[in-house]
Amino acid sequence: MHQHLKRRPFTRNAGMTLVELVVVIAVTALLFSAITAGAVFIYQTQGYTIAQSYEIDNARRGMQEFVRDAREMTPSDTGTFPVAVTQNHRFGFYSDIDQDDSVEYIEYVLSSTTLRKFTYAAVGTPPVYDLVNPVATEILSEYVQNISQATSTFLYYGTNGNLLTFPGALLTDVRYVEIRLIINIDPVRSPGEFLLHSGVAPRNLKDNL
Repeated sequence: MHQHLKRRPFTRNAGMTLVELVVVIAVTALLFSAITAGAVFIYQTQGYTIAQSYEIDNARRGMQEFVRDAREMTPSDTGTFPVAVTQNHRFGFYSDIDQDDSVEYIEYVLSSTTLRKFTYAAVGTPPVYDLVNPVATEILSEYVQNISQATSTFLYYGTNGNLLTFPGALLTDVRYVEIRLIINIDPVRSPGEFLLHSGVAPRNLKDNL
């Protein structure tokens, strides 16, 4: 007696077809691309934030140096008034910054986006200031956007707190100096700008009335 073999129902092959494989690869590639783009964006954003913070800190230290130097300004070794140059982006004055009993001539200058400090020494007897060859040049910040933003780096005030406008005012009228720095390592980004400002009332100006 013959037994009839039961036929198994037709089942689809468990493996993927070529079309399914292509779809899986495409979806995986899209996910990988999205993840990579997100990681790059986060990296760039964090990198920009870190670099911007670093430059803001540099500018802040430069501003502190300016306040320290300007506070101690004094008549030069030749007897001239402590304040020498008062421009929107250039301020020159005499100060004994190294406490060696010889007064240096100091200039803080913003050129393009770079803020520099120049130090000049008096030489010879009688003393003469060599204003051609600085004894020291220091870059305080390379990302100052004041000029492009039409903002004065230095502002000068008189005895009554009135804003002085040069050349109409006299150098001897200066009693207070304000410094403002707009820092941005990438002006294309918005926002991104950071404003630093400080001021100083030089101790010795009142003695030279």
